[in-house]
Amino acid sequence: MKRLLLIAAAALTALTVQAEPFPGTKPVTIVVPFAAGGPTDRVARDLAEAMRKSMGGAPVVVDNAAGAGGSIGANKVAKAAPDGHTLLLHHIGMATMPTLVRNLPFKVETDFEYLGMVNDVPMTLIGRPSLPANNFKELAAWIGQNKGRINLGNAGVGAASHLCGLLFQNAMHVDMTTVPYKGTAPAMTDLIGGQIDLMCDQTTNTTSQIEGKKVKAFAVTTAKRLTTPALKDLPTLQESGLKGFEVTIWHGLYAPKGTPADVVAKLNAALKAALKDPEFIKKQEGLGAVVVTDKRVEPAEHKKFVAAEIAKWSPIIKAAGVYAD
Repeated sequence: MKRLLLIAAAALTALTVQAEPFPGTKPVTIVVPFAAGGPTDRVARDLAEAMRKSMGGAPVVVDNAAGAGGSIGANKVAKAAPDGHTLLLHHIGMATMPTLVRNLPFKVETDFEYLGMVNDVPMTLIGRPSLPANNFKELAAWIGQNKGRINLGNAGVGAASHLCGLLFQNAMHVDMTTVPYKGTAPAMTDLIGGQIDLMCDQTTNTTSQIEGKKVKAFAVTTAKRLTTPALKDLPTLQESGLKGFEVTIWHGLYAPKGTPADVVAKLNAALKAALKDPEFIKKQEGLGAVVVTDKRVEPAEHKKFVAAEIAKWSPIIKAAGVYAD
């Protein structure tokens, strides 16, 4: 009899757990495929707090799983239980991993449920303070006169600055000596010190250096000029003559493939509410990021956007012959 009662109690507990509506009492974990303290980690922690509020106070935590160009953390989520409790916050790397990372253990377009876009982070083209050019027209002339002698720094293979640099070389029809560093900080130090000539990086990393006049700023990579006080006078690369040049470091939210449709809908609703949270918007503006308000907040449009980004970056990466093993 005692054994029967224990079995019945266990069955009742299992039914109760199954009947508990999402998210219930189990924490929702947002996996960040990069180290703590970086721009993507900061976005994730701000988003976690905003989504916690939009899900009625349910616990939302951040788990950093860095390595292999962001693919380790992404794979962790792709292989997680599809119950909505393990999510992935990733940036433009979702569009570059299929080409950049060899033997990728998952498929970006089919192994995830797309939940919606979060933000766009503009980028800036900057140069060493001693560079003999003060605007993009003068920079273009200087590049033409110094082909084969220009050093272009970045924060490492697959980093945002690396991708932007590849696109810039492609648009300018010129090869530069690419100098990869282990992070933005050492690259910026060498740029300020004059050891490298140019770098293209996120506003989150460049705005303070531009404000302090430690580097020269030549253009922004967005379709329209920015309104940030320190950057509002910078032209876009498009208006400077590089037609079609537009790159932002966007972030999106994902769940494992097979997550139930009703859970995906709840997560998308929580994301939309978070993106309208005044505190979240303020924090993103402080990072130089723009919160997404267009149709990319919808799962289908998010997926369509990433597919277009994969098509955009794949030939550029293949032509450069670089890999983030």
